[in-house]
Amino acid sequence: MSVTDYEQEVLSHYKLSTPFPLEWPADKDGSDAEDDGISKPKSRRKSRYSALERPTSPAANPGDGPDNLAQSDEPDPLGAADSVVRLLRRRGLPVEEDLRLRNQFLISSKTFSPSLFLSEVHSTASTQSLLQGLEFLSRSIDQKSAALKALVEANFERFVKAKSTLDEVYTEMRNQGDLHEPEAPQGHSRQTSKSSGHFRGAAGSNPPGSPGKAARKSVAPAPRRNALTQETEYGVQGIRIPLMEVSARAQEVWGAALGGREREGSIEAVLTSVEKYRGVFEVGETIADCIKRRDYEALVEEYGRARRFADEARETASTARQTNGALTDAQVHQIIVTARMWVDVEEQVDAFRLEMWRKLADLDSNAHGFTGDSADAQSDEHTEYVSILLELGTQENPIWAWLLQRYEHLRRKITAACERLMAETEFVRRHLATDEKPSARVAASHLRPADHGAAKDAAGAMDTVNVVELWERILLTLQQLLASRGSVLAEVIGFWETAQSYIDGRAQRTLPVGFDGQSRKHHRMSPENVRDLQRGAAELVGLIRENVHAFFGAQPIEDLSSLYSPATPIPRSPGAFSPRAFTDSRFNLNLDLKSPPPPSPQRGEAWEKYAFWPPHSNSLSGVHYLGKMLVLVGTAASEMAGMGSIGQASSMLEPLRMLVADTRERSVQAICAAWNQDADNCKALEEWKREIERKELTTMPSRFIAFESAVLSGLQKIVYISEATSKPGSAEVISPPPAKVLQLVRNQFVASLYKAFSGMVENAERPPKASDEQWGNEADGLASPATNVAPTHLTAQSVNAQDQNVRILLTLSNLQATRAETVPQLVTQFENAFSVKLTDESKTIHDVLGQIETRLFQSYTRPIVDELGQIVHDGILAPTWVPKGSRPSEVRPYVYKAMLRLVLVHTQIGTTAPSLTGQLLSYLLEQLSMGLLHAFKQRPKYTLAALMQATLDVEFVTQTLSQYATDKASEVQSQIYLEIDRVTDNEARRMLQNELPEMRTILKVLRDSSKAEFACFKRQRSRRSGGGQQSDGAPRK
Repeated sequence: MSVTDYEQEVLSHYKLSTPFPLEWPADKDGSDAEDDGISKPKSRRKSRYSALERPTSPAANPGDGPDNLAQSDEPDPLGAADSVVRLLRRRGLPVEEDLRLRNQFLISSKTFSPSLFLSEVHSTASTQSLLQGLEFLSRSIDQKSAALKALVEANFERFVKAKSTLDEVYTEMRNQGDLHEPEAPQGHSRQTSKSSGHFRGAAGSNPPGSPGKAARKSVAPAPRRNALTQETEYGVQGIRIPLMEVSARAQEVWGAALGGREREGSIEAVLTSVEKYRGVFEVGETIADCIKRRDYEALVEEYGRARRFADEARETASTARQTNGALTDAQVHQIIVTARMWVDVEEQVDAFRLEMWRKLADLDSNAHGFTGDSADAQSDEHTEYVSILLELGTQENPIWAWLLQRYEHLRRKITAACERLMAETEFVRRHLATDEKPSARVAASHLRPADHGAAKDAAGAMDTVNVVELWERILLTLQQLLASRGSVLAEVIGFWETAQSYIDGRAQRTLPVGFDGQSRKHHRMSPENVRDLQRGAAELVGLIRENVHAFFGAQPIEDLSSLYSPATPIPRSPGAFSPRAFTDSRFNLNLDLKSPPPPSPQRGEAWEKYAFWPPHSNSLSGVHYLGKMLVLVGTAASEMAGMGSIGQASSMLEPLRMLVADTRERSVQAICAAWNQDADNCKALEEWKREIERKELTTMPSRFIAFESAVLSGLQKIVYISEATSKPGSAEVISPPPAKVLQLVRNQFVASLYKAFSGMVENAERPPKASDEQWGNEADGLASPATNVAPTHLTAQSVNAQDQNVRILLTLSNLQATRAETVPQLVTQFENAFSVKLTDESKTIHDVLGQIETRLFQSYTRPIVDELGQIVHDGILAPTWVPKGSRPSEVRPYVYKAMLRLVLVHTQIGTTAPSLTGQLLSYLLEQLSMGLLHAFKQRPKYTLAALMQATLDVEFVTQTLSQYATDKASEVQSQIYLEIDRVTDNEARRMLQNELPEMRTILKVLRDSSKAEFACFKRQRSRRSGGGQQSDGAPRK
C-alpha cells in the first residue's frame, strides 16, 4: 500500500479532512454526547430500545456527522467508470483533501447530491448515455434487493431469536429490584411474529383480557431505589446525595492543598503573558482615556498601534494556515489576547465614530451667525471632525456627508428666515393698519429732517414709533439674510467656497489618508458629486433670490398660518417660530400671536399693495430704510454673482439683475406714493414762526427745502444704488435706472412742488384753529402754536396768525424766497442727482409761482385799493372839494385820509414782511393815481380854484410817495393833468401859470407840516434807491 493510500485510509478511518487538524472537530463533540446518552432528542420517532442502539459503522449512524462518510471510492453507479474519485481528480476537484466534498459524489454517503453528481461526473453525457446509465442503476438495485431478500429468508429464525433475547435482557434490567418479579415471556412462533405489528408487543405483552395485566394495573407499587428506571435515575438515586456530600467535604479539606501548585502555575503563566503582551492589554484602556480627555491625536496614534497588533496576530494565523503548521501555545495566546483587545477597541472606536458623526451633524444645528474668529473656529472644528473620521477609517465619506447635511441645513434655514420675514412683517402691518391714520399735524411733525440732524435719534424722529420699529424689524431680518458677514447668504457663500476647495482638491491637502491609505478614496470628488454640489449651491442662491424678489415684488401674503404651525427645528436659527417670536427687548412693539389681527382694510391707500411698506409710513423713513435695504440687495446680488462658475452662468445673472431692477422700481413707486401724500401734509409745516436770521420769512421755506432735499438725496441713492459694493471680478448686476423710473421721480418732484405751493396758499387764506388736528374742507384747518397769541404778546418769532393780511404777507414773502432761492436750489439738486435737465419744468414752476403770487397779491391789495378808490371818489366829487377862496391853502381831507390808510398799510407790511414794502406801496400808489384819474374825469369843468386844488392834491400825494413812484404812476399822473387840462379854459390855464410859484410854497409848507405823520414814506439813507420800478401793478418778477 502506498503512502498516499495509507494517509487516505487514516483520514477515512478517523473521519478527518486533514492529517494535521488545528482544532478538535465540532462534530466529534456531538458524537461523544450521543455516546454518553445525553444527545438532544431528534424529531423522528425512536423505538424504546434506542438506549441500546450504539452505531458501530458509519452507515448505521443517523445524521450528517462524520460517520456519514462512506467509502473512500466506489464505481460509477451509472456504469460509466470504475472510479468516481479518479474522474473528479481529472476535473480538478480537491476530493482527496476535502472529504465532505468527496462524499457528495458517493452514492453510499447520506450527503450524496444527485444534482452535483450529474453536473460534475456526467457533465458531458448525452441523453442516450444517461438513459443507459439509468437502466444499469435499476439492474444493480434489483440485484442487491434480491440478495438482501434471500439473506433475510435464510436467517429468519436467527433474527427472531436475537430479538427475543434482547427483549428479555431489557425487561430484566428495567425491573431489577422491583417488588414483583416480571412474568416469564411467552415463546414466539413464526406466525405470531409475522402477524404482530411490533416485536415487543408480540414477546412480552399479555392479551388484553388476561388477569395478570389487570392485577398490575390495579396495584402500582413504587420501584426500589436500585431499579434501572428513569424514575430512580437508573439505580444511582440512592447514593447520589452521599457522594455529593463526600465530594464537597473532600474539596473543602484538600482542595486548597491540591490546587495550590496548579494555581501557582496558572498565576505565573498569566503574569508572564501580561508582561509579554502589556502593550496589547493597555491599548484599550489608553484609547478610553484618550476619548475621555478628548485627546484626538493620541487616540488616532493608539488606534494605529492596536491595528498593528491585530495585523501581527492575523499574519501569524495566516502563516500557520498557509504552511499547514501548528501554532505554539504562545502564538495561540497572542491571537486570543489580541482578538479580545481588538473587539474592545473596535467597540470603543465605533462608539467614538458615532459620537464624531453626531458632533459633525450638530455643527450646523448649533451654528448661527458666525462672524470673524467664530466662523473660522467653526470651520476648523468641522475639519477636525472630518480628519478624525478619516484617520479612524469609515465606510461613509465624511466630506460628502458633511457637505450634504450642510446644504440641507442651509436650505431649511433660508426657507425659515424668509417665511419669518414675510409672515412677521404682514402680522405687524395688519396691527398697524388697524390704528387710526395720523393727522396732518402729526405727520408733518416728522417731516423736519433739519431738526433731526441735530437729534441723537434721527431715525426715530422720521416717523411714528411703531412705523420705525417695523422698518427696523424688516431691516434687521434682511441683514440676517443678506449681509456680507454673519448672514444666511454669507453661510451659503462660505459653503460654496468650502465645496469649491474640495472640488479643486485644495482642502484635502491637509486631510489625513487614514491607516495604510484606506481613506484616500474619500478625498476624490466624482463628477457626479461636483454636479450635485453646483446644483445645490445654485438652488440655495435661487431660493434666496426668489424669496427676496417675492417680498419686494409680490402683494402682501394673506395666509399667516405659518406663524402658528410647528416650524422645522433649527436650533438658534431665526426660522424657529414661537409665541415669543415677536417679543424683543430692542423693540417697544411686542405683539402676541394669541391675538391675531384681522386682514388689512382695503381703503385704496397706496401702501396696501406693498408688502414691505409699513402702513401710514412717510417718504422720509421710506428713503432712509429702503436705501439701506437696496444696498443690502445690491451687494448681495453682486456677492451671489461672484460665486465662481455658478454665479457667472447666464441662468443666474439675469434673475439677479431682475431682482435688483424690480426691487428698485417697486421701492421708488412706494416712495413716490408716500411722497405725494407728504406733499399734501407739507402745509402743516407752517407754524407761523419767523426764521431767526430772516425775519421776513417763516420757518416754512427752510423746512420744505430740507424735506425735499432729504427725499431727493435718498431717492438718488435708491435709484442708482451707489453705496452697494461688488466683488472684484464679478459680473455687473446693478444696471442703470430705466427711463420709466427716472420719469416717475421727475413727475413726482414737480407734483410735490405744486402741492406744497397750493398748501402755502391755503395756509394764507384759511385762519388756523388751535384745536384742529387735521386738514379738511373746513374754513380753518391748520393748527399753530401761535394761533391764540394776542398781538400784544407776540414775540420776535411769533406772528398774529389770525390776521389774514399778516398770513398773506408772510406767504408772499415765503413764495418770493421760494422762487428766488428754494426752487432753483432744488432743481439744481435734482439735475445733478439724476443727470437730467428740468428746463421746461423750471419754466412751468416759475409760471405757477407767479400766478400764485399774483393771486395772493390781489387778495391783499384789492380791499385796500377799493377803500382808497372810495375815499378819493367821495372826496373829489364832494360839493366842498372846490375851495371857496380864489387860492387853496391846503390839500383836501380825503388826501390825508388816503395817506393815513397807506401809513397803516406801510406799518403792517414793515412789521410783517419788510421786503414787500416797496412792491406793495408802489402798486397802491399806482392804484391811488388811477382812482384820482377816474374821479377827476367825473367833474365836467374846472375853474382856476378847482384847477389849483387838483394840482395841489395830486402833487402832495406824488411828492409824499415819491419813494414808491413808478413809471406807471408817473404816466397816470400825466394823464390826470391832461384830463384836467382838457376841461379847463385858456384863462384858467394862463392864470395857473402865474400861481405856480405860490402853490409850490404852499406845497412845501404842507409837506413840512406833515413830515412827522408821513415820515414812514421818507427814503432811508441806508436803503437802496429805486425800490419800486414796476408799473404794471403786479408783483415784481
